[in-house]
Amino acid sequence: MNNKSDIGLIGLAVMGENLVMNMESKGFSVSVFNRTVEKVSAFVNGRAKGKNITGTYSLQEFVDSLKKPRKIMLMVKAGKPVDDFIDMLIPYLDKGDIIIDGGNSHFPDTIRRTKYVEEKGLLYIGTGVSGGEEGALRGPSLMPGGSPEAWPHVKPIFQAIAAKVDDGSPCCDWVGENGAGHFVKMVHNGIEYGDMQLICEAYHMMKELLGMTPDEMHEVFDEWNNGELNSYLIEITRDILAYKDEDGKPLVDKILDTAGQKGTGKWTAIAALDEGVPLTLIGEAVFSRCLSAMKEERVHASKVLAGPKPRFTGNRSEMIEDIRKALYASKIVSYAQGYTLMRAAAKTYGWNLNYGGIALMWRGGCIIRSKFLGKIKEAFDKNPNLTNLLLDPFFKEKVEEAQESWRKVVAAAVTNGIPVPAFTSALCYFDGYRNEWLPANLLQAQRDYFGAHTYERVDRPRGEFFHTNWTGRGGSTSASTYTV
Repeated sequence: MNNKSDIGLIGLAVMGENLVMNMESKGFSVSVFNRTVEKVSAFVNGRAKGKNITGTYSLQEFVDSLKKPRKIMLMVKAGKPVDDFIDMLIPYLDKGDIIIDGGNSHFPDTIRRTKYVEEKGLLYIGTGVSGGEEGALRGPSLMPGGSPEAWPHVKPIFQAIAAKVDDGSPCCDWVGENGAGHFVKMVHNGIEYGDMQLICEAYHMMKELLGMTPDEMHEVFDEWNNGELNSYLIEITRDILAYKDEDGKPLVDKILDTAGQKGTGKWTAIAALDEGVPLTLIGEAVFSRCLSAMKEERVHASKVLAGPKPRFTGNRSEMIEDIRKALYASKIVSYAQGYTLMRAAAKTYGWNLNYGGIALMWRGGCIIRSKFLGKIKEAFDKNPNLTNLLLDPFFKEKVEEAQESWRKVVAAAVTNGIPVPAFTSALCYFDGYRNEWLPANLLQAQRDYFGAHTYERVDRPRGEFFHTNWTGRGGSTSASTYTV
């Protein structure tokens, strides 16, 4: 083949197809392959007809159609299919060729695969791709990590197809070594879980406590989207609340209240536990989905367990504004926790993450894109060593402005029996973080009492550990390890 393609893509589901169309529209030639070869024929003779897209029907033909170093992007199901394709491709590839995994792979798998592929003399990239089907076609957020030597070869393509912010900057840059890209994408998805849960709790308060109709809530979300809460998720919530079914009634009221999940939120929570980072809001968002899935059990419990019936007698407009402020403050906490997790993981895995750059990557194309992210970039541009977003002057001021409203909303929810686990956990994290003293001294005494786990003292230097024979029967031997 004389005219070889700039890049190849394997996996012609909707995300793969849309990425190919995006690449071709930016001037790149693309070869495609799919294990079910009928999909190749359907694509090249359908929406790809007449475009600079080459269909191939075997891996040999596919690899031979690519310019060197070959750049091959996998858009296949995470897990074993990725490993299978890597092993199938390796015999056909030459030193310096690049394999790119664009699926939602778990970052430890990407760490393992990068090492494995590099040992074969090849290069590897694991990249988060966010924005869904529309983002893949019109401009996603891309978060690549893996073999640093691979980045210059794929950078022109990735930054061309990525979403752009107002000044033209692409929502794509190199994240870091091995699994860094997929880790950042995982945290993005965890924050997405948190944002969605917070919006759902605001909706719950307006529906159950304030008795608002979907049309009334549509107006509120429309107004919010024109202010500091401006974001893709607020925008689509606005549109969902206005959408009518065929009978003219709000469709949202007819959707069963059981949420699904694909696992990235769970991975984020598990990574936080592994790193010892209090990712409380995202954890509650994951568990809220789990609780929603217990529909039949909840229906039974509703007939057995009693609680207060929501009753509101105050000023509705004021409460709506309180809910807005509570949502904004809780959102700050969610991102603060997510960034703390990234900082901890960077230390564990030796990644040099650009936190302001990550905020820029999330400004456009992705599901959590919002006006808010520009402020996060500014915070890290001013102070790259910022330990917590809550300590940035802008976010500190915003939380202080919202604090009274935030507490009113949580109190009203608890008093009226409306579950708001994300609002509540965010507030509890804020109160815990801002307190110089927490009751963990008693907890350490308990651990030392039953397990001789030792404790530190306020009247002695940090790093000195003590054990007390609390009962007079335990002796002076303490445990050999101490974990903060």
